[in-house]
Amino acid sequence: MSGEDTAATSQARRVILLRHAHAENDAPGGRDFDRALSQLGQEQCAQAAAWLQTQGLQPKKVLCSPARRCEQTLALVSSALNGPAIAFEPRIYEATPGDLLSLIEPHVDVDCVMLVGHNPGLEGLAALLASGRLGGHRGMPTASIACLSLPSGAALEPDVASMEAFWWP
Repeated sequence: MSGEDTAATSQARRVILLRHAHAENDAPGGRDFDRALSQLGQEQCAQAAAWLQTQGLQPKKVLCSPARRCEQTLALVSSALNGPAIAFEPRIYEATPGDLLSLIEPHVDVDCVMLVGHNPGLEGLAALLASGRLGGHRGMPTASIACLSLPSGAALEPDVASMEAFWWP
């Protein structure tokens, strides 16, 4: 099933949230952090890259969880990006929406930042920025992308953003 798009608006700043694609189940004795993408996840990444290209979304900075499935997701969608600066940020793994907000805040001078990470932190951050609430949001399936637009110069705080687009494979 295809995700839905909303009309793009011309805002000065964007925050793009990309949830990692579908991953294999833990191997016995394996760590969650080390789970690799499944075949389905690899296919989801190809779809996500195609969608990013059609939308013309070009982040200047990408903050990515160093969990294996996030690194692999970023590697497979990077063909759709125009060589952004990439930083692997360990604090994204198991982060709360507030933690994620504090990781994005130092990059307020960047007009488009992408965060590649995990639920429930990403879906909570999307809900917090777009509605001011953590509860009652629609969720973020694997490989989904939320594109939020913020008014120029606005501080990152609850209910400051508009959901410009939401896509899932």
